[in-house]
Amino acid sequence: MTDVITLRGLRVETIVGALDHERRQRQTVELDLDLERPFDAAAAGDDLGCTTNYAAVLALATDVVVSGAFILLETLVVSVANAVLDFDPEIEAVTVSVRKVVAPVAQHVASVGARTTRRRS
Repeated sequence: MTDVITLRGLRVETIVGALDHERRQRQTVELDLDLERPFDAAAAGDDLGCTTNYAAVLALATDVVVSGAFILLETLVVSVANAVLDFDPEIEAVTVSVRKVVAPVAQHVASVGARTTRRRS
């Protein structure tokens, strides 16, 4: 499959991290999602009803992240990926990346993050 809907730079405030201050205060994370699904029907008829509504996927991802209180970024990306696959049976696979835009480390780093890809079995 080479058909992919890409969603980049979704910024959400959430509780994520293992440190005490991360457990008490929301921080900004940034997500990217790649949704693998066939485009044939949508492209043939130029029909929005034959594809995945990316606004709904963005709202779903936001809800998952905002409502959670994650220790690990790994848990966050798996939670979002599973929710997206449950949302639309036409999505064959989803890749979710998350980045903390302000990392709690001593080194100067642009971001830290995690990524997962989940496929239908």
